[in-house]
Amino acid sequence: MRLQLQLLPRNTVISVVKREFLSGCSPNAAQGVFNCNLSNDEFVSKLLDRSWALSMPEAKIHQIKIFDRREGGLYGNISFLNNTQPHLGEGTVDKNQHLPSFYIVRDDLLHPLVNGNKARKLDALLPLLQDNFVTDVVTCGGCQSAHAAAVAVSCAERGLRSHLLLRGEEPETLTGYNLISSLYGNVIYVPRSQYARREVMLATHAESVAGSCGSVEGLSDYMEALFAKRAFGKQNVFQEDTVKFPDRKVVIVNEGAGDAVGLLGVMRLVQYLSQNHVFGRKQAIKIVVDSGTGTTAVGLGLGALCLGLPWKITAVMLADKIDGYKKAEERLISEFVRSCNSPLLTAILGNVNDGVVHWVERSIPRKFGNILEGEVQECQKIAQQTGVLLDPIYTLAAWNLATQLGQDASEDAKVVMLHTGGTLGMFGLAQRYKSYFQMLKGGVSSHL
Repeated sequence: MRLQLQLLPRNTVISVVKREFLSGCSPNAAQGVFNCNLSNDEFVSKLLDRSWALSMPEAKIHQIKIFDRREGGLYGNISFLNNTQPHLGEGTVDKNQHLPSFYIVRDDLLHPLVNGNKARKLDALLPLLQDNFVTDVVTCGGCQSAHAAAVAVSCAERGLRSHLLLRGEEPETLTGYNLISSLYGNVIYVPRSQYARREVMLATHAESVAGSCGSVEGLSDYMEALFAKRAFGKQNVFQEDTVKFPDRKVVIVNEGAGDAVGLLGVMRLVQYLSQNHVFGRKQAIKIVVDSGTGTTAVGLGLGALCLGLPWKITAVMLADKIDGYKKAEERLISEFVRSCNSPLLTAILGNVNDGVVHWVERSIPRKFGNILEGEVQECQKIAQQTGVLLDPIYTLAAWNLATQLGQDASEDAKVVMLHTGGTLGMFGLAQRYKSYFQMLKGGVSSHL
């Protein structure tokens, strides 16, 4: 069965930015880090000139070759071969195109527990917390949230306390990301009715953690203050030995790190991928990513736009409808522009009439968190043929779209999938979908 790609209307979220910022250089613009005289490259370089959690932005890049296409099975009888050392670099990519293929950015290999887009979204966020002497982080997620586990591990590595509000009931057996969260962080299970009001839930718990002698502070305030400080050549205006801080400084990180500061780490990845020895600046690229909160996709789109790259970002919607993702894109871009206070960024966005991301439905839509019969076996087949481990909720959706685009791609555009990690979630799925995972005992079915 051929995958059906349903393109949805491109959004117009940039209009909000235009209304707020196209009045020219604001009175406070002189205090910003950036000015209208910078080139796009200089702007991005200054934007990304900061402390990072990841020592380097690099990621392994593999090429997945597609062959033996026949009808049959859930996704057709398609086989894969992984070229782990493809020839990259501007002008050399075409040498790999003997067969239909796509490239995969192996962000799943960044860290044993904090990998994929989780690591990218925390890349700029974690140093910001440390620079402001934060003591506690409050965040939330599902029972098997890879984001919550990533926050727990990252905070523990830096001596911070994490408080994880997980939706639903405590499972009988802790496993997967739920186990990691419990080992590294302070887990509290929240009734689904209470979790539905996330903002209130997070704020209330943060206040309780702070207590009477502590304070709850905002990530957006930190980000805006950072740009203001750098305008005066200072990385941090606070001196730990001279300033008295409250007993606890608590920060709320949104579900899935859906905060504007999370865009910076993804933009750093885009800058790396656009280097001449990787994909370069001239090659037309179609980047495919699965989307939970949509933050990663917006970061990719914003990075490509700011660098002037001929790249198209296609995001597979998994957790919401098109209107929800449009609103998320609008909010993230608006917050990012407000924090940067950059006339150049305003001018760049002013030339865009539509959004920076193409949002598309999954080939076989379903309620978020559900998997279909045959998808676990599809992940097994891909793992055995390529060594790439996927999960049926997130990364398999991106893989299937990348496969289709890789087969249909025109000669002047290459397809690149960003592996967003999250594979420990398979342990939780094995508890929920026992019958599907029992099918793995017999090996890969011949019809796959």
